Amino acid sequence: MKALQYRTIGAPPEVVTVPEPGPGQVLLKVTAAGVCHSDIAVMSWPAEGFPYELPLTLGHEGVGTVAALGAGVTGVREGDSVAVYGPWGCGACAKCVEGKENYCLRADELGIRPPGLGAPGAMAEYLLVDDPRHLVPLDGLDPVAAVPLTDAGLTPYHAIKRSLPKLVPGSTAVVIGTGGLGHVAIQLLRALTPARVIALDVSEDKLRLAREVGAHEAVLSDAWAAEAVRGLTGGLGAEAVFDFVGAEPTARTSGAVAAVEGDVSIVGIGGGALPVGFGLLPFEVSVSAPYWGSRGELIEVLALARAGAVSVHTETFSLDEAPLAYERLHAGKIDGRAVIVPHG
Repeated sequence: MKALQYRTIGAPPEVVTVPEPGPGQVLLKVTAAGVCHSDIAVMSWPAEGFPYELPLTLGHEGVGTVAALGAGVTGVREGDSVAVYGPWGCGACAKCVEGKENYCLRADELGIRPPGLGAPGAMAEYLLVDDPRHLVPLDGLDPVAAVPLTDAGLTPYHAIKRSLPKLVPGSTAVVIGTGGLGHVAIQLLRALTPARVIALDVSEDKLRLAREVGAHEAVLSDAWAAEAVRGLTGGLGAEAVFDFVGAEPTARTSGAVAAVEGDVSIVGIGGGALPVGFGLLPFEVSVSAPYWGSRGELIEVLALARAGAVSVHTETFSLDEAPLAYERLHAGKIDGRAVIVPHG
């Protein structure tokens, strides 16, 4: 069995042969795995304080076909085509019983990690899933088209859903960073709200994609971006701002374009922060750092995809080509999402 593993701190990932896993609770034959900037962040961490054991099989976005069932497993059958819900939790704490395993209160204590972010991930020919509750039927969706929705769709959907009451007719939403997550967020905003959507990014190519997927306005993300957004909103700012970069400059822009009583969601993991305090932001601005989403929300995202309301621009690679996919992603040469097809 082949897998893409991060084996040595500071070195690129490698395609290696590992032993076949024994029958687990649910064994998936992986049909597609998504490539994410979060993986690059993991591979950029220094050896001191690295949170995971090596080698680590990458891939926290996964879909596959059920290949084998462990004893006592119900709810899925061999041959089912399913998506993997990635943020695994304990299943029993107050958040998990609400379906919010992304906010499990005991995951750290119990050493529970998502696939590809601590547990063996989906960039392999097979993936062992700990519990059938972490599987959602694809119900006819193409695996390559569906796999990015498990993170690049679910994460922006979770962030946007919180702000839906503010995105009424006449409102404005700003999307900063229109790559893998951002270009999906634009589509979700257009499908779910009547808000005007303003997209920000650093290149004309990215802004062209933003316009293609539905942004009403596209603005270069530079030192004058906040002024431009303020101009487009008559000086009022945006009721909801979604920062899918999360770097210091974009976090500052997020605060600068927020309206009174607006929401700012810093989704990206670029290390930026937005100071909060009286007089630092417009009155009653709410700032959050949401993480992934619930299993129920993944079901909703897949339903939107089946209805044709959202799709992901993808570029496919074989498992052996996976290191190249990361190189292209790091260089900003992937529009949308790179997808690994292990058995292609």
